[in-house]
Amino acid sequence: MVAKKRRLWSILLILSLVGILFTGCSTNNTASNTPTPTENNTTPENTTEPEAEPSPDEPVDGGTITLSTFSDVVSLNPIFINDTSSGDVAQFLFAKLYDLDREGNVVAEPWSLASDLPQISEDGLTYTVKLKDTAKWSDGQPVTVDDLIFTFDTIRNPEAGAPGISLFDKVEKVEKVDDHTANIKLKQVYAPFQYTLVTELVPAHVLKDVPVKELQANAYGTDPAKTVTNGPWKWTSWKQGESHTLDADPNYWGATKPHIAQVIYKIYADQNTEVQAILKGDTDHISAIPVTQVEAVKGNKDVAIIQKPGPTYEYVSFNFDSKNFPDNYGLFAGQKTRQAIAYALNRQGMVDNVLKGVGALINAPFLPDTWADPKDAAVNYAYDSEKAKQLLAEDGWVAGKDGILEKDGHRFSFELQYNAGNSRREQVSAIIQQNLADVGIEVKPKGIDFAAWIDQNVTPGKYQAILLGWSLNTPDPDSESIYSSKYFPPAGQNSGWYKNEKLDQLWVDGYSTVDQAERQAIYKEVAKEISTDLPYVFLYQYGSAIGTGPRVHWAEEDRPEPSLGYGQYFHLIKWWVTD
Repeated sequence: MVAKKRRLWSILLILSLVGILFTGCSTNNTASNTPTPTENNTTPENTTEPEAEPSPDEPVDGGTITLSTFSDVVSLNPIFINDTSSGDVAQFLFAKLYDLDREGNVVAEPWSLASDLPQISEDGLTYTVKLKDTAKWSDGQPVTVDDLIFTFDTIRNPEAGAPGISLFDKVEKVEKVDDHTANIKLKQVYAPFQYTLVTELVPAHVLKDVPVKELQANAYGTDPAKTVTNGPWKWTSWKQGESHTLDADPNYWGATKPHIAQVIYKIYADQNTEVQAILKGDTDHISAIPVTQVEAVKGNKDVAIIQKPGPTYEYVSFNFDSKNFPDNYGLFAGQKTRQAIAYALNRQGMVDNVLKGVGALINAPFLPDTWADPKDAAVNYAYDSEKAKQLLAEDGWVAGKDGILEKDGHRFSFELQYNAGNSRREQVSAIIQQNLADVGIEVKPKGIDFAAWIDQNVTPGKYQAILLGWSLNTPDPDSESIYSSKYFPPAGQNSGWYKNEKLDQLWVDGYSTVDQAERQAIYKEVAKEISTDLPYVFLYQYGSAIGTGPRVHWAEEDRPEPSLGYGQYFHLIKWWVTD
């Protein structure tokens, strides 16, 4: 293997192959189809061709890499991960059953728990999975099918409140063939199930006696001393609001051992502080450089930048639970009202002025230029404040004495929540505030610490409207977990309490066949319905600029891959650091 030093990757905005499935609306489940709400804040810019700087260096063992973020974790129990920072740290601590390659294909890597790809029955209802007999937990106990059964059964149990339930509730049962072989039987054909298997397991021997309703509050996942893991590094320290320390496990079972001895995950107040840290050499890697600072970072010859579109999109979500509003009067009940808001928002202005021209407008929850891209089947809401005023009037809103619209004695005034420290969302929320003020709607933006916000507001569905993003973890377009009324809080990711029976059925239809042409036609119908009814106003696709300091090295085949969920750390097990 010829090793290469980090090189500058500046790539034009072209949608990569891996497009479509949510990664846990950061909510963050790393299992296949679950979207993850993302707190990241960056979009890549168009730049020049990459320049490679070859290096004769071979990998060396030892040393520390310091990664940065501006949000602390919520929990590192894989069953409950629902935010980006928790997912970032967990991937170093837990091996997945299967992993994704650079193109988004499911693979069994040397560090995966499975020994080879699953065997699938002719009817598509049974998946046979074989685990490596060498895999062990950090307490020395073997990883077995008992762990797989416990993890799957817990996630698909509504009482657990796991965000990834929509990926696992298609499982009828998991049969133990022997300690390292399981037959997973599905209730029905579920086209994306191979991506569901890209998931971490938890130790049954540690958690099996904990009542399922108490698992989320258990110390496992929040106390390093009580969190048994099976990945290359062990969680040795958490200084809340400051940092996490992960040390290489000397007894790690994988055939490929980590070169880096210690990973420090450092938490900063905001993204601007993160940028200053990497420019000063205090950190080695930043996953999301604010677009306004990309050029400044490029001016530092010691920091290499990787730019490529990411599998992420931003949105405004409405809450349909009237209990979140004064006098239980839901402001977003009218379809014309929601459509008016879509017309009132200058989305292209956001792309031009905030994203600096790099981004793509979207009208449905499918990324542009992927096989599920609905194109003209989705309704496009061009910026038109007069159309917005017309629709609001048709829905019964009239101007009050202060110019703010009123209906049934209620002012059209709502709080728009977003995560504090995210400079992109701060700017976009200000644009939304001004755009809606122009049509008589009062918006009160409110930035909240990401970890607290996800835990206290987003996950339980306690907000009026939010500005957030989904990072799509896999190439499959199934988004049932976000939009189906089967998945209201706390046992799902439909945190806005949205219900549309036609869409509920269309999501099922979309994954109940493996014929891609049939699925494509169904998702066009999904796009038409969802862009008409508008549980969200879909804003734009965006990506993140990654910056890496001079101490970090990788071979060409192990470079970061921004098109993947968590691809900023692609194959980090094979990276190395030097002084």
